[in-house]
Amino acid sequence: MNSLSLAVRDSSTMLRRNLLRVRRYPSMTLNLLLTPVMMLLLFVFVFGEAMSAGIGGGADRSDYLAYLLPGLLLMTIGSTTIGTAVSVSMDMTEGIIARFRTMAIHRGSILIGHVIGSVLQTIISVAFVGAVGVAIGFRSTDATLVEWVAAFGLLTLFALALTWIAVGMGMVSPNAEAASNNAMPLIFLPLISSAFVPVDAMPGAFQPIAEYQPFTPAIETLRGLLLGTEIGHNGWLALAWCVGLALLGYFWSKSVFERDPK
Repeated sequence: MNSLSLAVRDSSTMLRRNLLRVRRYPSMTLNLLLTPVMMLLLFVFVFGEAMSAGIGGGADRSDYLAYLLPGLLLMTIGSTTIGTAVSVSMDMTEGIIARFRTMAIHRGSILIGHVIGSVLQTIISVAFVGAVGVAIGFRSTDATLVEWVAAFGLLTLFALALTWIAVGMGMVSPNAEAASNNAMPLIFLPLISSAFVPVDAMPGAFQPIAEYQPFTPAIETLRGLLLGTEIGHNGWLALAWCVGLALLGYFWSKSVFERDPK
């Protein structure tokens, strides 16, 4: 077999392995998925009337749901990729990677299997949270087919970028608990973004943090695609963040994988 065929075959095998792991041990996925769902229900039905004042224009609970859901979809991506960091850390510390190194398999397929499996799992999680949002009243009647495709592309690219970062975090973590802790910023950053209230409604000390981070431009871009709000330069910023994080995570993971003797 040539190198490309070998890489595709072995990557498919590693993908099946990671999907089987998710099916056999679903508790982590469910726990990570419940966080954005519970936050969605909490902020809409408990805090919705109060929080809607923060977005102005006489908004009510339904308006706040429309404002909130794009941010929660991206937060779902961040929370789901924590499972990737934990899974990679377990592989690196429990000896299976050492066994793989002795086998006649394409070395890159190990990481590729983790990444593709995580992206698929993340997209399914995003679809579930989106379905919950639709069930409680979210509507996007103004979005065209092109905008829906662009929104799906943005979510997939953002998932790919954060997955590579999570893979790197998992590879440098000494155990699964440390990997989970190292990946916690992927949940905390959306809390200090435009996911819940506009940036200009935050205290001055938090506005630079909210503005100059990857989640805010991605949220504003997704919000613009689904709701018809102004996107401006956020689309290019979101794309640049996605590409930059994906490349950083890829080369970081590749470098650690090639030198790690475990």
